[in-house]
Amino acid sequence: MSPSTPLTTPDGRYLVVRGRLWRCTNPALPEPERHGWVQRLMRARRGVAQAKRDRDAQAEREARDQVDEAKRALGERGPVWWEDGAPDYTRCKVENTPYADWYAGLQAPQR
Repeated sequence: MSPSTPLTTPDGRYLVVRGRLWRCTNPALPEPERHGWVQRLMRARRGVAQAKRDRDAQAEREARDQVDEAKRALGERGPVWWEDGAPDYTRCKVENTPYADWYAGLQAPQR
């Protein structure tokens, strides 16, 4: 794995960022739909940044709402996209989840 490749849990549900889990995009989304929502997400994030630079609280709130809408459409927020009843561990430290042993194995020194 290269340094630019995000670490993903074996089941493909989460990315690991600085030891925390973040829900991945729903892999069942058709590529054109996923692409469209990612474009909207990036546009909304740029809107948040611009509103903060402008100190425009209303524009920032609207842009944050657009970010939330896109992340929900992508499956990164809101109801989980998997159907096996497993809970959502988004934002949890990896070591406090069922992924702890897997993650610890990755961190073990190579012999």
